[in-house]
Amino acid sequence: MSHGGTRKKALLKVIILGDSGVGKTSLMNQYVNKRFSNQYKATIGADFLTKDVTIDDRLVTMQIWDTAGQERFQSLGVAFYRGADCCVLTYDVTNANSFKSLDTWRDEFLIQASPRDSENFPFVLLGNKIDNEPSRTVSARRAETWCRSKGDMAYFEVSAKDAINVEDAFQEIARAALKRDAQDASDFPDFNEHINLDHGSTSSSNGGCSC
Repeated sequence: MSHGGTRKKALLKVIILGDSGVGKTSLMNQYVNKRFSNQYKATIGADFLTKDVTIDDRLVTMQIWDTAGQERFQSLGVAFYRGADCCVLTYDVTNANSFKSLDTWRDEFLIQASPRDSENFPFVLLGNKIDNEPSRTVSARRAETWCRSKGDMAYFEVSAKDAINVEDAFQEIARAALKRDAQDASDFPDFNEHINLDHGSTSSSNGGCSC
């Protein structure tokens, strides 16, 4: 049994999906950089932030991908989705339409990422902007009912602005992603070796375009 020091540090790919303006970038920034900006800037191009986190005494690197302002359900490109270990669905509790879009986002992810064992793929739902409670249009009960209908999806009500529940939510996201990552590794014990580019580039010779 290898000791902690020799274990490869897991790289967990997490994707945040949801309508434009629900606060995906703000949530990432609050979690990774501990700051909030009121300036709304649509993200251009695929963007990700990384953060090292400790989950159950194991250090892992979370790579959190933002949907790049290309929302409206047009394809973000398979490379964006591929290899995801967890998908975070996000809506704004003051915007009922952003809640109604969740099914479409979930379906889009499953089609594009086509994960193995999609029935058990980990999704986490975040309802953002609870700092704006008087303007709420989506009740917690409604969100919980939706999560139950999707196989008991984990659900957190958060505020990127006031840093409410953001840390807890991302701990759960990291834990779900790590579990998925470990499960994949045990299914394909040699898989990591094949994609480890440190062994020299052998991929171009056996098929694939080397143009």
